[in-house]
Amino acid sequence: MMFTKTVVLPVDIDEAFALITEPERLRRWQTVSARVDLRVGGDYRWTVTPGHVAAGTFREVEPGKRVVFGWGWEGNPDLAPDTSTVSITIEPVADGTRVTLTHEGLTDEQAAMHAKGWNHYLGRLEKAAVAGDAGPDEWSAAPERLDELSAADATLAVLQTVLRRLTSSDRAKQTPCADFTCHDLAEHLFGSMVTLGAMAGVEVVNPGTGSLEDRTATMAAQAIEGWRARGLDGAVAAPGGGEMPAAFVAGIMPVEFLLHAWDLAQASGTPLAVSDEVMAYVHKLAEQIVPGGRGSSFGDEVTPPVDADPMERLAAFSGRRPLAG
Repeated sequence: MMFTKTVVLPVDIDEAFALITEPERLRRWQTVSARVDLRVGGDYRWTVTPGHVAAGTFREVEPGKRVVFGWGWEGNPDLAPDTSTVSITIEPVADGTRVTLTHEGLTDEQAAMHAKGWNHYLGRLEKAAVAGDAGPDEWSAAPERLDELSAADATLAVLQTVLRRLTSSDRAKQTPCADFTCHDLAEHLFGSMVTLGAMAGVEVVNPGTGSLEDRTATMAAQAIEGWRARGLDGAVAAPGGGEMPAAFVAGIMPVEFLLHAWDLAQASGTPLAVSDEVMAYVHKLAEQIVPGGRGSSFGDEVTPPVDADPMERLAAFSGRRPLAG
């Protein structure tokens, strides 16, 4: 069974090809995170929605013309990575660039499910081509199954939305974390990803260049991928000696992503949107993690405003106060 659809984007060939192949552009319309080795035989790994990872290898790569890659889902024995084929062809037209996507090698049921997904994301591609960003994806807001790692994906999506909206003038602004400006906070996140990744047995590499959002997304994706490969069972070595439960350590990621998204949103005046499901789950994780870190990673709990929303209550629990004004 096959699915095919064509859209016309009001951009040139080079921009259209970038939108469908470059991680930074893919995050604007299709993925929470994306790793891409764009060459024949190179692999890709896209977290499309929290807890749902598409993966495969590139079979044809013709820049500005066509890309063909294997498609499937990690953890899905019925459609494993690289077991179906996606072809995307682009060609110039009077109004911009015609993009035709074809997905082959599916059962009838799989084709119906993927048709829903491709229609959703190709619609978002059209928005991204016009506006540069399709905006937050409602499909990523409330994962159907929450655990430490799908929550990390969901809160990373929230964090990336805030980072994406930071301007150069925001970098020096003070955050609710007394020792951190927005830029300092991003650098702190880089260090956290290196440490948390190492505890899962993976080396998280700082790209060294790119926007704060791009570097954070790249490093966080490496850490989360490392934890998915390791799993949440058992214990891991703690940096200062001894051991810590693996699930506890992995749970630090969503707590940190969400709290720092709030910090950055407070400093920059950016709206913060978090689903009730993710908010409640991360608060439960924080109840396990924050008390042991008071005096170092977290301050003493403060009293939230009477009319505080759930995010403000989580911030207060972690020792944070909203910025004045």
